[in-house]
Amino acid sequence: LGVCNGCQMLAHLKQLIPGADHWPRFVRNRSEQFEARLSLVEILPSRSVLLQGMAGARLPIAVSHGEGRAEFTSEAHLASAVDKGVVMRFVDNHGRPTETYPFNPNGSPQGITGLCNEDGRVTIMMPHPERVFRTVQMSWAPTDWGEDSPWMRMFRNARVWVG
Repeated sequence: LGVCNGCQMLAHLKQLIPGADHWPRFVRNRSEQFEARLSLVEILPSRSVLLQGMAGARLPIAVSHGEGRAEFTSEAHLASAVDKGVVMRFVDNHGRPTETYPFNPNGSPQGITGLCNEDGRVTIMMPHPERVFRTVQMSWAPTDWGEDSPWMRMFRNARVWVG
């Protein structure tokens, strides 16, 4: 799992990670400023071992970065990423993928903010799920969520995968 700076680092090391050739590099936000707040993301169907059982969920998540925009070398590179491993994207209040500020804090194409390698063992994302795994860490949560937010599922998935 690579989150934020870890995401950027793993993206730079993608040549060493099997099945990660479709990953972008992460560059300065379109807003030209550091962005820190909650944003809304949608979890997409993927092979990510961390996001199993979460596809289709639209959840608030913490963002905290100045260089989080996914930059692809070409349209073919972007298409390859979409085909091989986009796991998360920013969405607007209607659940539509967005490049529009402030819904998408960095301006990434198609709202892309998380990817996995082709076998799903390595997942990278710019937002911070570790900052919102409990409901008290959110500005608001439905009462039926209890103490754990849906992001706790990601960490439980990691425990199951490790054995």
